[in-house]
Amino acid sequence: PTAALCATPASGANDGDQRSDCRHAHPHQERGAKPRHQVTVISNKLNRGVAQVLQDEGYIDGFETLDDGRQGLIRIDLKYGRRGEKLIHPVDRVSRGGRRVYSGVEDIPRPLEGLGIAIVSTSRGVMSDRRCREERVGGEVVATIS
Repeated sequence: PTAALCATPASGANDGDQRSDCRHAHPHQERGAKPRHQVTVISNKLNRGVAQVLQDEGYIDGFETLDDGRQGLIRIDLKYGRRGEKLIHPVDRVSRGGRRVYSGVEDIPRPLEGLGIAIVSTSRGVMSDRRCREERVGGEVVATIS
């Protein structure tokens, strides 16, 4: 399982695709890892859009853009349930560097029969699968959260 947001370059190898190192963006997903309340990821248009979708859908508490003298960073405040359980469960990348996955509005996945979300990059910006259906727009399916 990988996350929808990319971690900073120091977190691991990068194959040229800025989304390639995504699993490091949500370390509370790793087995036995101590939960963290914040994660810092590289700032780019896709990551800002994904962070906004996660906030709108209630998966994170919020995020802020930081200036690091280069392209910038995004600090994400992770959200946990009442008993400390993680809210973001497995995040699976759908599109990859060598295999992009595009879906029309009728074919966008519905993770967990609508209980999860799909994150879609469209010509109108990054949106959740629900919003894509409302606005009748398809695009590149970046990731699913189930």
